[in-house]
Amino acid sequence: MAAEGLAGLLPAQTQLEYALLDADTPQEKENLVYQYLKKMDSRERDLTVPELGGDLQWLNTDGPISLHKDLCGKVVVLDFFTYCCINCLHLLPDLHELEHQYSDKDGLVIIGVHSAKFPNEKVLDSIKSAVLRYDIVHPVVNDADATLWHELEVSCWPTLVILGPRGNMLFSLVGEGHKEKLFLFTSITLKFYKERGQIKDNSIGIKLYKDSLPPSPLLFPGKVTVDKSGERLVIADTGHHRILVTLKNGQILHTIGGPNSGRRDGRFSEAAFNSPQGVAIKNNVIYVADTENHLIRKIDLELEIVTTIAGIGIQGVDKEGGAKGEEQPISSPWDVVFGNSVSGTQEDDVLWIAMAGIHQVWALMLEDGKLPKGSDLKKGVCLRFAGSGNEENRNNAYPHKAGFAQPSGLSLASEEPWNCLFVADSESSTVRMISLKDGAVKHLVGGERDPLNLFAFGDVDGAGINAKLQHPLGVTWDKKRKLLYVADSYNHKIKVVDPKMKNCATLAGTGEAGNVVGSSFTQSTFNEPGGLCVEENGRLMYVADTNNHQIKVLDLETKILSMLPILNPETCDVTDHLAAQKDQIANLPKLPKSAPNIQLPSLNAAPGQTIQFLLKLTLPPDSKLNEEAPNAWFITAEDNNTWLLQGQYLSGEIKDVSCQTVIPFQLPRVCLSAEAVLAIKACLYYCTKDSSACMMKGISFNQPLQIGSTNQGSLTQVELTHSFITN
Repeated sequence: MAAEGLAGLLPAQTQLEYALLDADTPQEKENLVYQYLKKMDSRERDLTVPELGGDLQWLNTDGPISLHKDLCGKVVVLDFFTYCCINCLHLLPDLHELEHQYSDKDGLVIIGVHSAKFPNEKVLDSIKSAVLRYDIVHPVVNDADATLWHELEVSCWPTLVILGPRGNMLFSLVGEGHKEKLFLFTSITLKFYKERGQIKDNSIGIKLYKDSLPPSPLLFPGKVTVDKSGERLVIADTGHHRILVTLKNGQILHTIGGPNSGRRDGRFSEAAFNSPQGVAIKNNVIYVADTENHLIRKIDLELEIVTTIAGIGIQGVDKEGGAKGEEQPISSPWDVVFGNSVSGTQEDDVLWIAMAGIHQVWALMLEDGKLPKGSDLKKGVCLRFAGSGNEENRNNAYPHKAGFAQPSGLSLASEEPWNCLFVADSESSTVRMISLKDGAVKHLVGGERDPLNLFAFGDVDGAGINAKLQHPLGVTWDKKRKLLYVADSYNHKIKVVDPKMKNCATLAGTGEAGNVVGSSFTQSTFNEPGGLCVEENGRLMYVADTNNHQIKVLDLETKILSMLPILNPETCDVTDHLAAQKDQIANLPKLPKSAPNIQLPSLNAAPGQTIQFLLKLTLPPDSKLNEEAPNAWFITAEDNNTWLLQGQYLSGEIKDVSCQTVIPFQLPRVCLSAEAVLAIKACLYYCTKDSSACMMKGISFNQPLQIGSTNQGSLTQVELTHSFITN
């Protein structure tokens, strides 16, 4: 057992660290590490790591890995991480590079030990999504109860622990920014133990989780925005490393970048991004927070050109700024939003940036102007506006003395009495306000009063500090209703905040991760929604439902939720996606030949209109629904009517026949014909109450549609009723 934990390494490694500071040449450094290893290897008793519990869940492997059996003869790097942590994300490129240089055949294995901060991060499905999103290709173990973390007395995310071939602890590296030491320690350790014949070249059986997934038109979309007309959406298709511009019916207008990560300016077909997040559009210009490239990019839709306007392509540590954008290093920008300078003559002359990597909010001057409490600034200058750079939940009248903790979402309320930026401060689980009059940073909802407590999270509706959030990543201002909507990401909810009263309440989502398009907002489910926006007229809200790989559409007037279809993806997974869609359609239940086919009266409808089908099915007396069976409804359209479905696969469970099942359907906003027919079908399995016989029954309702240009009203309800009889 490692009775002393990491503390047992401290005396010897501290001596080594000081000696390395005085070393002038690479050869001297290598010799110092070599001598250190001789000393550590000759200890009477190894500092060993306890075995990982056999009941822990693993990803990217064929099965559980034993530290002392499977990894005997390997140099092992344990990466203690949690996927919400920006510092942990900053470390991943170093680990990618290390495992590219040394494979398990060379004797090196990297193991991610996921030690959660938030309750949502303990869930295996959440970690699976993170492993995919961040392209982690080494084994990851879900140490949900932080057993190994506590055994080794780890105290900080991220922490790296390097083990020798006997599971003997040799080095620890705390925090990010230790790439040189990581490569030095690892390479010399491999050399040292190879010389002693203790390194094995066997494979450990990597099985990447991403290889088992079906393709999807979107992959972990992080953010979405809508232009002022409400007709065009801009989607950060983060996992495909691209930006999509679509019509509001989902029809793709432009595909920019993707599907692979990279860093290239140029024409749309050759440009490349790396996990882009925030997007802002004005007229035909889009600004992009190109997060993992540490850049701000500009997309010109008329010229079809991508350029870089801030950042140098490597992670910056400067917490002041002030250089011209393309000369100014920046760190993990996560969101962008337009704003106005104090003295500027042009609207939208500032681009505000949520600089998650250094816990600050920055400004990029799009024209000459002045910031609150600041001096005159030239066009192109990029600099800090608020935040000390310390990871804190600290409010202050002076913006530079305030503290943020991974700000990840921004929204502007320019009108009085607000005139502020709203900030989704993810690691403090709060929403904050920055005054655009004087720069003062104030609390709105979530968190607690102690600025150093970043663990005051939960899922509680309430006012101010009594409200609790869990790692919110997005905010958007509704000008029409004077309300703020929050993507409460790890609670899988959309919340609404009245900034006047500081009230925070659940608008949509159940709190459980899922992908249910329900009959109401609060019956629908999301999975870590990362961004959201409201169109100018206040009617529709678009949500980047990140882990469901979808954009959800919430009609704030009818309270109907639907999924935005992505039509005709141009470059990414097209063939595979269409094949998968055909497979889904082929897998729809086949109704029995005896299933009745009920013709409904023709219905007058308008493009974009929502129809609610209210399905009420009655079973024969002395029968009960077989709840274990796949009881379902689904919508089909035959032959020339398939355009009605907009590429969607519309189906859902029937869980209870004692009440109505509400089936929402939205007509496309662009209709290809004035007449169409939709089929709503249901398949039920029920048994006699004594379970002596079980039956499968089906029903089909054919709904003819007369589609006119006049608005028939925003919502129409159609009752679908049928009673099954005993044979």
